[in-house]
Amino acid sequence: MRNTFSEALYDEACKNPKVCIVVADISPAGSMAKFGKEFPDRFVNVGVAEQSMIGICAGLALKGHQPFAYTIATFSLYRPFEMVRDDLCYQNLPVTVVGMGAGVIYASLGGTHHSQEDITIAGALPNMQIIAPCDPQECTDATRWCAQQRIGPVYLRIGKSGEPTLTKGAEPWQFGKLRYLRRGSDVCILTYGVVTKMAVEVADALQEQGKSVSLVSTHTLKPLDRAGIIAALKGHKQVIVIEETAPLGGLGAQTKQIAWDIKADCRLDTFSLKDAFVDNNGTWEDLLDAHGLSVPKILAGTA
Repeated sequence: MRNTFSEALYDEACKNPKVCIVVADISPAGSMAKFGKEFPDRFVNVGVAEQSMIGICAGLALKGHQPFAYTIATFSLYRPFEMVRDDLCYQNLPVTVVGMGAGVIYASLGGTHHSQEDITIAGALPNMQIIAPCDPQECTDATRWCAQQRIGPVYLRIGKSGEPTLTKGAEPWQFGKLRYLRRGSDVCILTYGVVTKMAVEVADALQEQGKSVSLVSTHTLKPLDRAGIIAALKGHKQVIVIEETAPLGGLGAQTKQIAWDIKADCRLDTFSLKDAFVDNNGTWEDLLDAHGLSVPKILAGTA
């Protein structure tokens, strides 16, 4: 995703001289390096000064530019949180804060590099919008939208590398709307971000059991498509939420609240990371499994 983000941003910068990017200690490569070389006056690397990264983006936005703040997720949101809140959200500036390698993708680096609470934290901020694309193509669509919107600040939560394409042939991407990757009538899986790859495997397994399965990319977490969630709850016998974030304030918690509000009578199962720091020296998949996220565990929990 980081490569497709860079490519999409470079394309937008070629079309719009207001697009600029401020990075924090990220070595530019590929299209990002090309961006810096061709538009040196619109590319700033502040080093390990994330607070300055956000403040500079705020100033650029106040001058009419379309800035992106880009670094590893824990350092783009957590370290400069006060600046994100006061400089961006309080003033409602159209700055995109990009959290690369979000969730627990940096598995073996420990809790300092795990952004497992970012959806909850960003979602609590007034004026903040949240987009979490599920594959490289959604990342491209989301980046293009962010480069053109003037509504306010955005937290763009992206993966790192190697994510498969999951949305080929799906209905068009639209900000603020659920996106059905496949449609069924028995079970609906709501998911977003890189963990959608696991949700696809769960959907395939359920279909092999003879169930008709909907698979939905809930790429826009804020504003959440409440009407779309209600339709999913009313239109299926079972709804499953799979997400790579903390249990409090995530999509699962919000879906449960909506289900309570409308007195939904479908079965609702939610799966997320634990409310705990879990250290693991293995792969991303190993760490997800330690958190309780794996195809076998999800299937067992939904049976």
